[in-house]
Order: sequence, then structure tokens, then C-alpha cells
Amino acid sequence: MTKRWKFLAVWLCGLLCVSAVGEPPVQLGIDVLRDGGFKPLRGQRVGLVAHPASVAGDLTATVDVLARGAKAHGFRFVALFGPEHGVYGDEYAGDKVTDRVDPRTGLPARSLYGKTRKPTPEMLADIDTLVFDLQDIGSRSYTYISTMTLCLEACIEQGKRFVVLDRPNPLGGLRIEGPGVTPDFVSFISQIDVPYVHGLTMGELALLEKQRLDPSYEGLTVVKMRGWQRDMTWDDTGLTWVATSPHIPFASSAPAYAATGVLGELGLASNGVGYTLPFEMVGMPGVDSDTLADRLNAHGLKGVKFRAARFKPFYATHEGEPCGGVQVHIEPDAAANLYAINFLLLDALGLRKTLSDHDKVSGFDKANGSDAVREHLAGGGTLERLMIAWQRHADDFRRQRKPFLLYE
Repeated sequence: MTKRWKFLAVWLCGLLCVSAVGEPPVQLGIDVLRDGGFKPLRGQRVGLVAHPASVAGDLTATVDVLARGAKAHGFRFVALFGPEHGVYGDEYAGDKVTDRVDPRTGLPARSLYGKTRKPTPEMLADIDTLVFDLQDIGSRSYTYISTMTLCLEACIEQGKRFVVLDRPNPLGGLRIEGPGVTPDFVSFISQIDVPYVHGLTMGELALLEKQRLDPSYEGLTVVKMRGWQRDMTWDDTGLTWVATSPHIPFASSAPAYAATGVLGELGLASNGVGYTLPFEMVGMPGVDSDTLADRLNAHGLKGVKFRAARFKPFYATHEGEPCGGVQVHIEPDAAANLYAINFLLLDALGLRKTLSDHDKVSGFDKANGSDAVREHLAGGGTLERLMIAWQRHADDFRRQRKPFLLYE
């Protein structure tokens, strides 16, 4: 069945579902957990890792779903845990989040982006099961998958159960792009050795990491979605996008992050962070927008269009400075290699020469998972050669991940 016919079938099913019960065609892990009467949580003391996008398909916060479910289904909801940006997304990127009391529930809200990023024995002492419900965006350097693997590791070490409420990968489950991570460059923006664009859901990543950490661990449960298929990008799901962090406000921000996030680590070109279209705008002072757009569009990238644009960031890189640049328009289900766009932009802006400046490249190397990409480009190597290596890596990873796939 072609993608077009699959989508039509899902759309028709979704139309019927919405008409009958007010639900989109894809049911999230939290919806499935609720519909099933919270069976994995019964008799347990439960903690929840959540953020602003931790919502059911009807936009009810997962916090509220668990709080209501606990009363009726025989479990205790005892603590919240917040990743980068906090439970309610009210902290800036990179800022430490402090422990607090959650004003809505009265529960302790413990920070996993402050003094520690891995739950300590003290944090989990009064918990039997840690529930994890974070919406990811499909790129390795976005920190929520790092939080997931550290939570899983802590549960393995401390003998706790770990329940992942699964959610769609907004880039779909077929796209795999970029290199993996070498041991010297493991960091919180490259915690898991997967390609930069990995094509896995959070639940599938948890199964993969469990195998690497401790295959004998029996405490992992993934509550699967219903209706999600690997060729679905976000717009195919019928779900409403909720900002996963302050700089990922739209569904279109997710593919844009894959295309410009690594470039932004250099701190030389604005990638729209600090403007109204984070990750969708790229530019610098003194750049001719039309020339840059023509240069980039000449590559003829499928599903990608660069529109000449000018903008002035309100904060972050080039704050208050007029920038010439482009808006990057992406069709996520059809676009060419998203990760490679970072390096096309780097060349088009004349920034390759900066890659030998070691004061600027730490974050760039961490996001790439090694210094190999930078050293290859700084030495005059071609992007085409890198892409051949990435494709081989993607093919290998596609075989490695097969045992852990939950969806067709």
C-alpha cells in the first residue's frame, strides 16, 4: 500500500473516530494507559517525568490524568520530575531547574536538570514505578532522550520499574541520518549512540537502551500507541502539537531543528533562536538574502525551499542586529537529508573556515557525536563523502534497530 493510500485510510478512520468519540486516529501511550484502566500502575507508588507537551490526545495534562486515575484505580501518585525547561516549560534552555512543590497537585517536583540529571536513590526512595511521558522531536541532540536513558539507568540500578508512555516521532520512523556517537564525545546532547536523526519513538529507544545497559532487566514496560505507523510524520497523526520547549513552538520546528540546530552550536549564525521562528530562520549581519537563497536553492533539494528573508533576533546570537538570511521551508515527509542542511548552510555562509577555531566548536562536536565531521570539513573534505559514510551508518543502524521496533 502506498503512503498516499495509507494516509487516506488513516484519515478516514480518524474522521470516523473523531465523529464518534472525539479522538484523533493516533492514540498516545497515555490514552492507551487510561483506556486500559492503568493496569501497569496498580498497587504502585508512582512518579512521573513530564513537561508541557505531556498531554493526552484530548489535551488533558498527563499530570491530571494520573491524579484522577490514582483515585479510581488503586495506585498512589507521589512525585513529579522535570527535565530541561522544567515540568511546565518555564525555564530557559540550559538554565538549571530547581526542586519545588508543584502548585497544581501539591506534589514535590524534582529537577532532572539541576544538581543531577539522573534520579538519585533519594529521589526514587518513595517510588515503585517511574512513568516517563516526554514528547521527543527526533534529533539526538534534543535532551529528552538523554533524560530518558538516565532515568532507565537509575531504575535498573535501584530496582525500580520504568514505564514509558509512547509518543510519535514527529519526523517519522523511516528517516535515519547522520553519524553516531564516539565514546569520547558522549554528553547530554549526545547521550545515546544512535544516528543524529534516529527514526525511533521514545519507547523504541528505551528498548534499545535497555539491551545495551542490562538485557536481564525486567522492569521496563512500554505502553504502545494505537494507530501510529512508521511512515507517519506529525501532520499524519491528527494530534495537536504542543510546544515541547520554548524554542520548539510548532510541529514545523522539529524538522527545522534537525536542519539547523547543529549549525547554531557554533554561535556564529543565528538559526532563529531568539526570533519568532526558532530554527526556521538562518542568517547573519551583512549577508545578501537573495544571493544566499539562490545559492542554497541551486542544490535542488527535494522537499526543501529556502526563501530570502531578513530578520532581527530579539535575543541570543546577533541580538538586535539586522540579519540577511533565509527561511527554511521543509516538507517533513518528502524532504532530502535534513541533517546535511546544517553543512550546506555552513558553506553557503562562508563559515567553514571557522571550524579550526577550537574556542567555538565544543558544542558543535558534541552535537555531531565526534570531531570527525568538523575535521573532515576543516580539512577541505566534501559533504558528499560524509554523506556516503552516513548512509552506510544508517544502513547498519537500520539492521541493528529491527529487534526493537514496535510499529510497522
